[in-house]
Amino acid sequence: MSTTICQVMGFLVSLLGVGGSIMATAMDTWSTQDLYDNPVTAVFQYQGLWRSCVRQSSGFTECRPYFTILGLPAMFQAVRALMIVGIVLGILGLLVCIFALKCIRIGSMEDTAKANMTLTSGIMFIVAGLCAITGVSVFANMLVTNFWMSTTNMFQGMQNVQNRYTFGSALFVGWVAGGLALVGGIMMCLACRGLIPEESRYKAVSYNASGRNISYRTGPYKVGSGYEADPKTRKGTGYEEGPRSEDGRRAYPSKYDYV
Repeated sequence: MSTTICQVMGFLVSLLGVGGSIMATAMDTWSTQDLYDNPVTAVFQYQGLWRSCVRQSSGFTECRPYFTILGLPAMFQAVRALMIVGIVLGILGLLVCIFALKCIRIGSMEDTAKANMTLTSGIMFIVAGLCAITGVSVFANMLVTNFWMSTTNMFQGMQNVQNRYTFGSALFVGWVAGGLALVGGIMMCLACRGLIPEESRYKAVSYNASGRNISYRTGPYKVGSGYEADPKTRKGTGYEEGPRSEDGRRAYPSKYDYV
């Protein structure tokens, strides 16, 4: 029961993580304009991975997509790639995990196959979470570098050179989503061990003789079958001696007199 609960909880947590990664990738608020020195402005700018937007004080918002790929910085493209890879791996892990759930029986699938599928989906979720966390962290590092460079230019008197940008809400969504996917993958890996049947583990097997009357003889003597009666040691029904005469001989011969 605990294995099923751990597997289902890992699936749900990973589902939230993958959904959060998709949401963070599609959001336009990866970087927002810093309004620390200018709280009142007629134009507010924010940027995402796919387009940049401008919101005016009247409420009108205009977004312009990036029409170029080669003109973007290499680190920016790397962030895109990491987020896309994390989303693809997360979706594949969800598909595999659905068929690997212990509470769902598909045909004659054995528990060993479900255990392998659970481990595979767990590894996919872990890699997807690491991709999301890495991509968001790289973008945050770019923002920090550009922020301090802009701050230095402002102190030098060049205030209108460029605007400063700070962390947007998409970064925090991406961090949380990557953490959830990572935790869900670890839970799936832990649930994999409970799905392995005990019959598949190696156990010591002891072999015993199948019959009680089997005898083993060593040496140059002839080996008997083990079922031959010994007249000297075995007595009972079928081995009783017949009546004897006055001179000590039997009244009628026994079958052992000819052995």
